[in-house]
Amino acid sequence: MMQTPLTMTQMLERAERYFPKKQVVSRTASGIQKLTYKQIGERTRRLSDALTKLGVEKGDRVGTLAWNHHRHLEAYFGIPCIGAVAHTINIRLSPQHISFIINHAEDKILLVDADILPLLEKCSHELKTVKAFIIMTDEKEIPQTTLAPVYHYETLLAEANPEFQYTTQIDENDPAGMCYTSATTGNPKGVVYSHRGIFLHSLAIGLADTLAISEKDVALAVVPMFHANAWGMPFAGVWFGTTLVLPGPNFTPKLLAELIQQEKVSITAGVPTIWMGLLKELEEGSYDLSSLRGILCGGSAAPKGMIKTFEQKYNIPFMHGYGMTETSPLAVFSSLKSYQQELDYEERLELRAKQGVLVPGLEMKILGQNGEVAWNGKEMGELCLRGPWIASEYYKDERTKDAFHDGWLHTGDVATIDEEGFVKIVDRTKDLIKSGGEWISSVDLENALMAHEAVFEAAVVAVPHERWQERPIACVVLKEAYKGKTTKEELFEFLLPQFAKWWIPDDILFIEEVPKTSVGKFLKMALRDQVQKEVSQKG
Repeated sequence: MMQTPLTMTQMLERAERYFPKKQVVSRTASGIQKLTYKQIGERTRRLSDALTKLGVEKGDRVGTLAWNHHRHLEAYFGIPCIGAVAHTINIRLSPQHISFIINHAEDKILLVDADILPLLEKCSHELKTVKAFIIMTDEKEIPQTTLAPVYHYETLLAEANPEFQYTTQIDENDPAGMCYTSATTGNPKGVVYSHRGIFLHSLAIGLADTLAISEKDVALAVVPMFHANAWGMPFAGVWFGTTLVLPGPNFTPKLLAELIQQEKVSITAGVPTIWMGLLKELEEGSYDLSSLRGILCGGSAAPKGMIKTFEQKYNIPFMHGYGMTETSPLAVFSSLKSYQQELDYEERLELRAKQGVLVPGLEMKILGQNGEVAWNGKEMGELCLRGPWIASEYYKDERTKDAFHDGWLHTGDVATIDEEGFVKIVDRTKDLIKSGGEWISSVDLENALMAHEAVFEAAVVAVPHERWQERPIACVVLKEAYKGKTTKEELFEFLLPQFAKWWIPDDILFIEEVPKTSVGKFLKMALRDQVQKEVSQKG
């Protein structure tokens, strides 16, 4: 067989050649802009030319601090197609973590949205390697800033070559992208993605038994482009000629509902907190979301109650997947087998609430205390993965040895696997609750609580216990209409038939909001500290 390199230049060129009329719908600070792939291709080549003129060379890191919009999409391709590395930076991290990430990656140039300038200015004095800042804005002038030297993105593009030719000297194993984990403990860890990894991951999310992204789709990338490459949707979308909808800065559930309705979105992706917010909006407003063939939920487990509401009340199919920054991210996807479609709805729901079956192209094992666990849906162990879009190390980080050994990524996620190969993430290793020598899954308790009609959010954490080592405490956010009406006794009664008695939380605390990470996941560490203080004050 021919040995042809799997590189991102092929992906961009295919969109330019075969889908020049297809569009990217981009919401920026000044409104909606629609650009064809012909225009996106020209602008991407101009960006590549401009970066080359500013001294960006093969292997250099170019950082982005930006929302989901067309300019960020251009950077997704314009940077790696010249052999440089597109480093997407999480704008929701603290200034200290942002400066750490930029310095650790050794970014040479930063592309920055105008409204993010104040955040960057707070840590700019700490940046050691950055030679220039390019400001992305709809305005004709650069806003006042203490950063220097600064360039205007659109001016640079206007002066650059729209027919810039890409090198053929890129090896498929060369780095193309870079992303850091969201750092719930310690400094963020860097993950580098190769051209080959991005290419193969993009193919994987086009498979019929995963997201099935295709030219026919209108794909709304809600998950941030700085969070694990927006789960690969921008790469696959451009390559396959999909109409991409990019929601821009500071979107709300109302704005998402309006975009889905206006643009007839067929597929979208985001974390559970996004979809909880959309459900709340659907309860309050009136929208036609009948164009949706699927909502993809990942990042953390989707509550069964939420899946059921989307499907039965709003007739919107719900998809469940699992991955992490280290896995590009898609690794496991919940797609029922043909004969499982004959099960009744509750049985199908039980299966689909699991993370699903391993995506083709990857290998997996679940390691318990005595080796690989049995496929019985009960034995727990740590999920381990390997494959062509799974990272092999952290970037210049001694913590590599903790997660990568024996040729496998040890995910830190505790899982079970049933007879059909369906993986269920039970918990993070650090969030499992050990009570009297037995394990309790905080995720199972949370999902059960969130199935109650009064509950908006629920998080369960462990608190130390003299006799049992640890015991669970549930923290619940009630929906507005139920505040002051629903009691903890009512929730205890709801849980009792579903779990062994020793699984039932020692207490249920009503709170106003569950603290969240920069990518919208529950921040258990902060909640655990908060609860332990409260329990010790009571005790």
